[in-house]
Amino acid sequence: MVERLWIRESYTPIHCPLDDQIPFCEYFLIPYLLWFVFLIGIQIYTLLYDTESFTKFMKFIMVSYSLAIIIYMLFPNCQELRPMVFERDNIFIKFLEGFYQFDTNTNVCPSIHVIGSVAVMICGWNCKSLKTPGWRIFFVIAAFLISISTVFLKQHSVLDVFAAIPVCIVAYFAAYWRDRKKKGNINNETENRNTQPEKKG
Repeated sequence: MVERLWIRESYTPIHCPLDDQIPFCEYFLIPYLLWFVFLIGIQIYTLLYDTESFTKFMKFIMVSYSLAIIIYMLFPNCQELRPMVFERDNIFIKFLEGFYQFDTNTNVCPSIHVIGSVAVMICGWNCKSLKTPGWRIFFVIAAFLISISTVFLKQHSVLDVFAAIPVCIVAYFAAYWRDRKKKGNINNETENRNTQPEKKG
């Protein structure tokens, strides 16, 4: 979207040697598309059942996506990893052929796909009704598969994945850490008041 509003003459290609060692695999389209369900699903669930988690999630998204857009504007980048010819022909390949035409290969670092999946994982881990071991394992596995799917589909370089990490850290502190610290201070004050001896008249 940024490249359509902020037209640049050139983009810096993002690439590292590890990208050449990772094979293209169209079957990772499944977890890649799961991202949309992952993202929308947590929004609907928290909006209906945990508004506090919804508010923190949206704050995480606003901070992280804004940072990503600023990076795209200051450092316009692209990737040149997509295969020119597909060795196989199946329903996944046919979908990707159309998807490649729709989705440009510009402004990829940091990866919005990775940022979004981490946002959902953190939200799930902090949502009171989803703090069971089963749900936590699900969120971690889903976020991991979605993140690595971006490099196996040649939508992103490995560098794009790693570049998303510091963005997520900043967003986490903005959305969760301050609130957690504030709650900790309130709890400490409450405990101190409860432990103080009562004054006798």
